[in-house]
Amino acid sequence: MRYDVLVDVRLRGGIADPAGATIERALPALGYDGVVGVTVGKTVRFTIEATDEVEATSRSEDLCSSFLTNPVIEDATVTVTLVDDGFDA
Repeated sequence: MRYDVLVDVRLRGGIADPAGATIERALPALGYDGVVGVTVGKTVRFTIEATDEVEATSRSEDLCSSFLTNPVIEDATVTVTLVDDGFDA
């Protein structure tokens, strides 16, 4: 089976986020008051083949910790969704 995977990567708490801070400082000048806590991260999307959702999640999390993220400074949230190929089982 094929699964779509969405990986949301963000800096861990306490790690400086200069891009987020720059955006947050600029927002009031653009007319967006009251916006706080801006952070900048990255999103990675891919499709993976696996026998079930548990395997797809496990393999995706392994991929995150070994390649897609820096586990020292980043956290990742993995979302796995079965690909709807349009065929009924």
